[in-house]
Amino acid sequence: MTTATTDSFALSPTTRRVWSRSRGPLLAILLLVISGIVLAALQSGEQHGRLDPRSADRSGSRALAQLLAARGVSTQVVTTSEEAAAASGPGTTLLVSDPDVLTKRQLTSLHAATASRPGRTVLLAPDTSTLGTFAPHVQVDTPVGNSPSAPACSLPEARRAGKALLGGLRYATPADGADRCYPVGGRPTLLRLPAAGADRDTVLLGSADLLYNQHLAEDGNASLALQLLGSHKHLVWYLPSVSDPSSAQDDQGGFLDLIPSGWRWALLQLAFAAVLAALWRARRLGPLVPEKLPVTVPAAETTEGHARLYEQANARDRASAVLRSATRTRLAPLTGVSPAHAHTPDVLVPAVQAHMASPPDAGTDLHTLLFGPAPVDDRALVRLADQLDELESSIVSQERHAPREHPDR
Repeated sequence: MTTATTDSFALSPTTRRVWSRSRGPLLAILLLVISGIVLAALQSGEQHGRLDPRSADRSGSRALAQLLAARGVSTQVVTTSEEAAAASGPGTTLLVSDPDVLTKRQLTSLHAATASRPGRTVLLAPDTSTLGTFAPHVQVDTPVGNSPSAPACSLPEARRAGKALLGGLRYATPADGADRCYPVGGRPTLLRLPAAGADRDTVLLGSADLLYNQHLAEDGNASLALQLLGSHKHLVWYLPSVSDPSSAQDDQGGFLDLIPSGWRWALLQLAFAAVLAALWRARRLGPLVPEKLPVTVPAAETTEGHARLYEQANARDRASAVLRSATRTRLAPLTGVSPAHAHTPDVLVPAVQAHMASPPDAGTDLHTLLFGPAPVDDRALVRLADQLDELESSIVSQERHAPREHPDR
């Protein structure tokens, strides 16, 4: 058969092949999504996080909230400083679970809203940044491990509770009237600071472990927690959240503000040196130099390689399209048809019929042969190739034996 021209046809896989190749990754992604949904559903029920009064986890505080409710104390959970300030009315206990994550503006607004109202503020493991607003004269000492400790103070709540699990940060203050309880190494881990001229006090706990569900039933943890948080009928449980709009820093600078001024000039000099080095070492593009190919691939091998690729992909439609296009391209100049109309059925088919020495077989339709549908199987593809080869051979033979007029006549 005559070698086909190098018309390029993209080898696009069929829908079945695309599905067979992609179903593995798709099933893996679907399995991950289902697993994530199942895990989220399992964890979204009663598990709300550390020190959350709605959480039944080991580190939650749901047991304490239920005991407080049994004693007639209502618990309100808030997640923003504005909600905490608005809910902390007179006769309210405010518990801040993680005060060190609050900004200076949040601490100031919260202290201003509660300082003049009767009630109690309980801060869990506050550090120097928090104490500067709520207890400026208190100093923080190095933390220690948690262990059951004796009260060793005159605070009624601590004396009634007895031993409790405390530790963590230790505090020191020169203020008179402060209750220093559960000391470790001479420094208290529970410090109560009464406010001057107001029926209000501030309680500092060096560790929050006694409020956890897993430790509440140990020693006097439940008694101490109930007395500290149940001194008033309403408890505001503040869980600071990063989604709080007021948590944005006012003086937060950009990335460039974090770089020292001297490094800016150094970076500028390095960039200038890099540009000079690039200009010095850049490749100078000259004229193109022709080079011989390392190997010569015969056209027959290229055609055979394309055929094998079509066979592996079952791309009979592409193979038949290549054969018909190549045949039409070669028949056009033999039949007097311009290359622009080589692939137009209304122009090419009548011209081919006019140049045939004998009419085509009864079972052969030129239009179907040159522009028909794709073969249904490999045998039909081979028969199509033979028919196209016979058609082209007949036209070429007819042109060779056609009488030609002498140019001198």
